[in-house]
Amino acid sequence: MNLKIGELAARTGCLPETIRYYEQRGLLSAPARSSGNYRLYGAVHVDRLTFIRRCRSLDMSLDEVQALLALQDEPEQPCGGVNDLVDHHIELLRAKIDELKALQDELLKLRASCQSTVRVRECKILRDLIS
Repeated sequence: MNLKIGELAARTGCLPETIRYYEQRGLLSAPARSSGNYRLYGAVHVDRLTFIRRCRSLDMSLDEVQALLALQDEPEQPCGGVNDLVDHHIELLRAKIDELKALQDELLKLRASCQSTVRVRECKILRDLIS
């Protein structure tokens, strides 16, 4: 399989700029080059980019993805490191969810303070946001 960057982008749903960035970060290995100096990607790149995209869809940082890729590159090692990383990410998500719930509660209180029958100049939401 020899895919140019645009073909890899189309196949994986990733922008060419992002693919180049992942190469610069070391998340993707440098591809072979054609005689015309075009990047030529193989199945390994498709799989790795799909893996990266899936991790990103789970809100993992690029550092977390890089750590998982490093673990993946050592297939004979025990998967405790993978579990530790995922457990840590779950804790980060729990904290983020708590923050979002607090924001939601604050917005609900603001919304409850304003009647839609008043004029904007009398809107308690706008006044509360100033103070």
